[in-house]
Order: sequence, then C-alpha cells, then structure tokens
Amino acid sequence: MGIFSRFTDIINSNINNLLDKAEDPAKMVRLIIQEMEDTLVEVRSSSAKTLADKKELSRQVNRLEKDAQQWQEKAVLALSKDREDLARAALMEKKKSSESAQALLDELTHTDEHIRKLQDEITQLQDKLSDAKARQKAIVIREKSASSRLKVKENIHSTRVNDALNRFDHYERKVDDIEAEVDSYDLGGKSLADEIAELETDEMVDDELAQLKAKMKSKKK
Repeated sequence: MGIFSRFTDIINSNINNLLDKAEDPAKMVRLIIQEMEDTLVEVRSSSAKTLADKKELSRQVNRLEKDAQQWQEKAVLALSKDREDLARAALMEKKKSSESAQALLDELTHTDEHIRKLQDEITQLQDKLSDAKARQKAIVIREKSASSRLKVKENIHSTRVNDALNRFDHYERKVDDIEAEVDSYDLGGKSLADEIAELETDEMVDDELAQLKAKMKSKKK
C-alpha cells in the first residue's frame, strides 16, 4: 500500500469522525495537517531504513563478488598444480557466490525502484503540506469572521434584543405620558403674556368705542 492510499484512509476516517461530532473547520484543518506531518515523518523514517538496507546489500554484493573472484583464482591455482578436483570444487564455490551476488543485485534493483517511488511521494506530500499550511491561514481567518458574523446575526434575531427594544417602546410611552400630563396643566390657563395682550386689546376697543360715540354725537348737533 502506498503512502497516499494509507494517508487517505487515515484522513477520511478522521474527517468522518469530526463531521459526526460537528467539529469546527479550523480544528479539522489542523488535524489534517498534523496527519500529513506525521505521515511525512513516518515515510522519511522508512526511506532512511531502506537506504541503510541498500548500503548493506551493496556491501554483501561486493563481498560475494570478491569471494567469486577469489574462488576463480583458487581454481586457476589448483589447475596449475594438476588438482582438477580442487579446481572443480573452487569453481562450484565461485558459482554459488556469483549466484548469491546476482540475487542481491536483483534485490538492489527493486530497492532502488522503491527508494525512487518513496522520494517522489515524499516530494508530493511536502508540496501538498506546504499548500495545506498556506490555505490553513485563510480558512482560520474565514472561520473567525464567519463565527463573529454568526454571533451578530444571532443577537439581532435574539428574543433578548427584541425584549430590550420592547422595553424601549414602553419607556418612550411613559415619557410621552409624563409630557402629556405636563401639557395638560396648560390647557385652559392663561399665561402672563396672554393676559397683557388681552388688556391691550380691550384698551384699543374702548378707544375706538369712545371715538365712535363722539362722532355720532357731533352729527346730532
């Protein structure tokens, strides 16, 4: 199973758990990034072990190739001493060493391919992790903004706000009643200015009446 198939299973499992618990998006993003970082550490550790295994395989191949070369030399020496039996035995040992070396070389080829794939997947995971961290900041900011707006909306539609506004209406009505009570004292009453104005009006009427009387009296004469 590759890195991403295992990683995807882990992420999907955790996301489903979060959704079931109705967790907030910021927490979900932090968890995803944490899973990616843990996976990256795990894969790097696996890569380091594979590289160490490759070095060990290379040492074994070198040793077996040297053994094969030494058995070749021993076979030559045995033949030079007319010991064909020993030469044959030496060549058999050479064959064993060569076959073992080839088997390890085949394993090294598979190891190199595995290392190459691991390196490619590590590079992809690093790129995705960098992208996720960059997007995390934007998601956190959006989540905070949305949460703040939600609180405002909840307060606007809250019964407490409506109750407070209703109390304002009640208090405004009480003030209206008090002002109306004050105004009622002025109904039917005359101010000082009104009384003086009435006196001035009466005086003008009296003057005009006197003039009219004098005029009629002069006509009778």
